[in-house]
Amino acid sequence: MDVALISAFLDGTGNDWDRRSHRISVLAQFVAATEIASAWLAQEPHSADALVFHSWVDLARGLRTRRLEDASQMVSNCYEAADLRPDDPLPWIALLGAARIERYRQRDVDSIWREATGRDRWNREAYLQMLGYLSPQEGGSSPQVLDFIDVVRPRIPADAPCAAAELTAYVRQYQGLVGQGGVQALTARELWIGQPVAAALDKASVMWVKPDFFGHAAALADLNVLAYALCAAGRAPDAAGAFRLLRAKVTYWPWHFDGAAVTEFEQQRARSTRSRSRRTF
Repeated sequence: MDVALISAFLDGTGNDWDRRSHRISVLAQFVAATEIASAWLAQEPHSADALVFHSWVDLARGLRTRRLEDASQMVSNCYEAADLRPDDPLPWIALLGAARIERYRQRDVDSIWREATGRDRWNREAYLQMLGYLSPQEGGSSPQVLDFIDVVRPRIPADAPCAAAELTAYVRQYQGLVGQGGVQALTARELWIGQPVAAALDKASVMWVKPDFFGHAAALADLNVLAYALCAAGRAPDAAGAFRLLRAKVTYWPWHFDGAAVTEFEQQRARSTRSRSRRTF
């Protein structure tokens, strides 16, 4: 993949911030081990797209290693990109990612959050970055995550690109409990039967599987979250609708937590189909 191809791919999104966010986040992960982003920025040092893409590649690397190679330069690139394209939320979302790694103060993160969501209120990547910042694995806490979910839950439209933020938070909490081992792991499934977690699963298992209910770019990733959550909750038959829409399109997370992602997906899909058949019969 070369610079011209990436540039054209991103340029084709126009002001569709959801699709632009999805493409940049996926591409940044894909080229993180290469120097493509640096080559593009060297060719076009004042290009908003080149600056944003370089920042997202820095973020992709930083989230893997838990450190930014040059935090001040990344921040500078984000602000320059924001000046060049004031309507674009992507520089601000990259700054949210930097805040996760550098552990900015909450009030500073809240300020960046307002800038990002002020440009694209329901941006999926923005919500995922905030969940990461608040998570206990990164210096926050489970109560902070749940407080955030309690605040945003009533505001988010059912079919918004960030609609899966709540379920994503619960899956991360569940995996965190299992990962602790001992009593926490043994009782982790109890998470799924309490309110409002069970209510979120009930709602998603009915609404998300309706034809064309979701139209955002990462819809398949969110359906993977739903299928995983239902299986983890012991509700394999209810996951059949999500598996049917996915048609074997597997995401690495959250399935890799229990083993090879594709293997886990296929095993759970088969279990869901068998359980559904027995229930129907």
